[in-house]
Amino acid sequence: MNIRPATPEDEPRIWAILEPTIRAGETYPLPRDLSREESLAYWFGSGHNVMVAEEGEEVLGTYYLKANNRGGGAHVANCGYMTAVAARGRGIARAMCMHSLEEARKRKFRAMQFNFVVSTNSAAVHLWQDCGFRIAGRLPGAFEHPKEGLVDALVMYRTL
Repeated sequence: MNIRPATPEDEPRIWAILEPTIRAGETYPLPRDLSREESLAYWFGSGHNVMVAEEGEEVLGTYYLKANNRGGGAHVANCGYMTAVAARGRGIARAMCMHSLEEARKRKFRAMQFNFVVSTNSAAVHLWQDCGFRIAGRLPGAFEHPKEGLVDALVMYRTL
C-alpha cells in the first residue's frame, strides 16, 4: 500500500469513499444530503493536507491532516479518515493513522486530537485506542445517530 498526497485527479475516487459514509450518517456529523461539491470542499478544506491510501490504481482510503486550532492550539493536529466500504477490515485505517502520526511529527505537531468520535463507532474507538489515543472527554448525546438516536461523542487525544 502506498500513501501519498491527494491530487485533483483523485477527487472522483475520494468522492466514491466519502459518499457512502456521509449518506449513512453514522460516523461523521455531516448532513446526509451533502452534495459532492460540498463534501469535497469540506474534505479539501482550508489548511487540510489530504492523503490517499492506494494499491495500484485503486484508492482504498483517504485522510486529512490539519491543525486542530490556531494560535495557542496550533501545535495540536487533527485528522479525519475514511476507508472505502469494500476495503474495510483490511488495516487501511490503521495504516493511515500511523502515517498521519508520522506526518504530524514531521510538521512539528506535538499532539493529535479527534474532536468528535461517535461512541457507537466501536471499531474506530478501539483502533484509535490501540494507536495510543485515550478518551479525554465524553459529550453526552452530542450525535444524533440515524438508528441509535442520541449517542455520545468522544474527544480522543494523544501526544506525539
